[in-house]
Amino acid sequence: MLKTIKRRRKENKTDYLKRIRLLRSETPRIVLRRTNKHFIAHYTTSESAQDKIVFGMTSKELLKYGLSESAKGSLKSISTAYLFGVLIGKQILDKKLTTPIVDLGMMKTLHKSKPYAFLKGLIEAGLEINCKEEAFPSEERIRGEHLKNKINVEEIKLKILGK
Repeated sequence: MLKTIKRRRKENKTDYLKRIRLLRSETPRIVLRRTNKHFIAHYTTSESAQDKIVFGMTSKELLKYGLSESAKGSLKSISTAYLFGVLIGKQILDKKLTTPIVDLGMMKTLHKSKPYAFLKGLIEAGLEINCKEEAFPSEERIRGEHLKNKINVEEIKLKILGK
């Protein structure tokens, strides 16, 4: 067991101090992970340090809501992170689950970056999460004006929210 702990810390996979604090809060978590091609998010509860995934999804789900095939290569952009946050937030509200803590793990959390775009999506979906407004990316970045393959963020957001 001790070898595994040292290995995971050395590989920058687990920050055990942060994990213990999250587990002691006894609050559900949204675990966000980024791969080379997309985002993965799980709504997780913990009982006796055993994680139970209530539901999970990847940013590939956005293809069902009209994200074009030309933008498929950008399933981990700032715009996609925002839309993915809206989608996860809507799922949490639809299933009437408790508002979670966001667990970014060892992901870098620079202001105006993808994790904060995801947070903004969660908040705009209707979840009560505290975060400073200046940490969020600009509206131009969220709308995807910087991308080569444009994404119609507002149209996809309305489809996700069912309006």
